Amino acid sequence: MSRSPMRREERIAVLVPVVVMFTLGLWGLDRDGMWRDEAATFQVARRSLPQIWHLLRSVDAVHGLYYLLMHPVLNLHPGEVLLRLPSVCGAAAAAGLVASLGVRLGRPRVGLWAGLLYAVTPMVGHYAQEGRSYALVAAGAAGATLLLVRAVEDGRWWPYGVVVAVTCVLHEFAALMLLAHACTLALARVPGRVWLRWGSAAGAAVVVLVPLVLVSRGQAEQVAWLTVPDARSVRGLVEQFFGPSRRVLVPCLGLAVLGALAPSPRGVSLAGVAGPLLVIPPAVLMAVSQFRPLYYDRYVLYSLAGVPLLAAAGAERAAGLVRAAGLVRRLRLGGWAHIDRRLYGSGVSLLGIVAVCCVFLAQLPLLRADRRAAHRPDDLGAVSAAVARRVRSGDPVLFLPSLERRSALAYPAGFRGVRDVALGVPAAESGTLYGREVGPEELRRRLEGVRYVWVVTERYALDSSWTPWNATDRAKLAVVTRDFVTREEYVRPHLTLRLYVRRQVPPGHYGPSFGPGRKEIP
Repeated sequence: MSRSPMRREERIAVLVPVVVMFTLGLWGLDRDGMWRDEAATFQVARRSLPQIWHLLRSVDAVHGLYYLLMHPVLNLHPGEVLLRLPSVCGAAAAAGLVASLGVRLGRPRVGLWAGLLYAVTPMVGHYAQEGRSYALVAAGAAGATLLLVRAVEDGRWWPYGVVVAVTCVLHEFAALMLLAHACTLALARVPGRVWLRWGSAAGAAVVVLVPLVLVSRGQAEQVAWLTVPDARSVRGLVEQFFGPSRRVLVPCLGLAVLGALAPSPRGVSLAGVAGPLLVIPPAVLMAVSQFRPLYYDRYVLYSLAGVPLLAAAGAERAAGLVRAAGLVRRLRLGGWAHIDRRLYGSGVSLLGIVAVCCVFLAQLPLLRADRRAAHRPDDLGAVSAAVARRVRSGDPVLFLPSLERRSALAYPAGFRGVRDVALGVPAAESGTLYGREVGPEELRRRLEGVRYVWVVTERYALDSSWTPWNATDRAKLAVVTRDFVTREEYVRPHLTLRLYVRRQVPPGHYGPSFGPGRKEIP
């Protein structure tokens, strides 16, 4: 039997978290400086559709659908705000869907608490402001979970299958939510016909996903940097999900445990939905990663939805235990012998909102810090600005390693007019992320007539213990070490900009870019 339309209080319980999440997502969204992953989205999504397709055949197929979705968005007005705005919308939708699950499987105040707690979680806020697919994937997984609950009741499975398929193609590790959904159905002890229909919908989604899995397996070098998760990974994920500080983590964890242990009614329950969603995808991905490292916390962001749902269920159970103990009846409000049930319910709802506000205030410093570009792994805008202040039009430039060219692709204004010595075919035309460089011999030939060259790099690349895997990068390092000396260096986090001059060129005669007043380094 289908459920009746939402009442006014239920609609409010869903709408308020959406508004709060959207507002928090807009806060500081216009910060300058994309980091490397955002820059990949920015420069790939702005290519033509044939160029995007050309790229996906060799690299980044796992993000293909996201790039295609971002293509029309960034064609409107390229910039940091529009790059991140879809993630804000995805996070707001996810908050509303979490609230909807709480309303449907609990009561309006449970949904309100869960949605608000989701909205103020720092990990959610972080990916709500990042130009990548993870906030959209979280919304898709929450939507699929809500559709699972509805399908068990009304038997309409095709919407569930469609949303699961789209979400999995958006990021293939979202397929692990199917294991969580299977566990939910097992805990609910649904009849065989429900299993059959769910299996058909889930199977169709997997069939859609198979081509992407086959292609992405051939691009596995993209995740070669991942390491085997250990106890620190588990602890880090718990802190990301439940709260970074003890004064938030301990109460949330305690309430979540209380919610998970609550007696469940027959059929699909809140704990039966939230518990598997929270535990199974991260646990399975970590287990698989013991043999082939594939785990990273952002890949299971969608599992975080289980935390506020369980915590809200635990808070509701705690309120019920207090009332059952008769503590409420001992209270006196003026001349009243007891508190009216409606007034009691409103008071409990308000108390929960106050608790979420306290959680927000406790995590406000982290949320504020996350709005700064310096809080990301790197700031390509700052790299481009540093180059613009020191490198002049016509100056030769080397990127070491070649992926350091990402700053020029994301913020080309700082590199306008410079001569990219190693570049053979630009990124868009070559179907690569950073362009195809010339071979070692051609690079040496191009550098023969150069009196000076700027090198854009990171500190680790100039360490004597570092050996580039790419032959052209090895040639860059060998030539500048053998034939050039350092005359100027500018160092910032994640950036080293060096001016190299040929050894036989006298000081002061190596080019117009090193003018009067410039500081030399011996």
